[in-house]
Amino acid sequence: MEQRERSFWQIRSEYFMVAPAEITHELFFAKTKLEQSDLVWQGLFVERSPISEACQGVITTLQRLGLERQVADRDLRGIRAWFAQQSLDEHVENIFRLAKVRYAVMTNIPYVEEEAQHWQPEAKPVTSRLRKALRIDNFLKGDWASICEALKKEGLDETMDGAKEYLRKWAGIYKPEYMMASTPHDWRYPEPAAAASMKPLVKAYAGFGASELLEEAVVPVCEELSLPIALKLGAWRGMSPDLDPCCGGDGVASADVASLQALCAKFPKVKFLVTVLSRANQHELTVVCQKTRNLHLYGCWWYCNNPSIIEELTKMRTEMLGTAYTAQHSDCRVLEQLLYKWDHSRQIIGEALVPYYQRLLRKGWRLTREELRRDLQLLLGGSYEAFMAR
Repeated sequence: MEQRERSFWQIRSEYFMVAPAEITHELFFAKTKLEQSDLVWQGLFVERSPISEACQGVITTLQRLGLERQVADRDLRGIRAWFAQQSLDEHVENIFRLAKVRYAVMTNIPYVEEEAQHWQPEAKPVTSRLRKALRIDNFLKGDWASICEALKKEGLDETMDGAKEYLRKWAGIYKPEYMMASTPHDWRYPEPAAAASMKPLVKAYAGFGASELLEEAVVPVCEELSLPIALKLGAWRGMSPDLDPCCGGDGVASADVASLQALCAKFPKVKFLVTVLSRANQHELTVVCQKTRNLHLYGCWWYCNNPSIIEELTKMRTEMLGTAYTAQHSDCRVLEQLLYKWDHSRQIIGEALVPYYQRLLRKGWRLTREELRRDLQLLLGGSYEAFMAR
């Protein structure tokens, strides 16, 4: 229950827009998780109608789980009691079945001790519904100090060769679908020339930068193991530090799409998957994807996962890419979010596509149910699987 409550960070951020002045960030986060959720439920679901996408997502999730009565009665205690009675394994399977999702790719972070313990010395069982990705944010940040800490724990040399061995080792443990990183909001490739002009002693102390780690560690290992690289661009981490205790302090910034294009061009043998957080980047990114064979565009991530934006982006991408992209990327912080994100998205995507097929029909193009089903399957994961298999 604690992990489930912790992860609805966006709702807690929303709560502070309407919270009484005496409820400061410090006072709120000093409370227990149950006390926090009591305040949020009262402020956003009782005293106001839950019409934001995040709040409607909670309502959809509870309704799909059969808790209509508790929702109608605003019965938070009854909702908690229902979750407390669930078997974890059965609940996981039920969520995937109701969401009509075959599998999800989870991002696994080896340098977080709590996660690493799950895989060492022997991996604990994981449902076949969950596939793995090797998360490498610190490499894209150029955070050599934290990489060295991870290398020390593994008994590896604090060198570029040690970093490559570290990636090989964890790729062997996870057997990931891809390596993945959410980049800093000001990420550039290649990095500005300032790093190259450092004096030797200063550079030795600073270690390797993000571009060097990409070129000399990440890409070589990905080429060696035939692993794609998935990138998420445009998250401004810690924009509002007062909200960081609930992971809700992150914002959005416009990403440098030219850096992505440069990276794909320099390493044509590596497949890249990309999603971008800022709406302002979406048209430029779609053009780059149209011109770049080793790049696949996926989803409406995070702040773009709102109905109006999903509709807009689905139309624009379809007009430029046909079915050669992935329309939804659920990016769930908790499993239950699969229910509302896929329920909401399927409806929006379907409605957005209707005019395009109507135009085909008016022009005499014959369409069968099987062809329509094929196109939807491509947009909801089939194009991703075809790109990965290429």
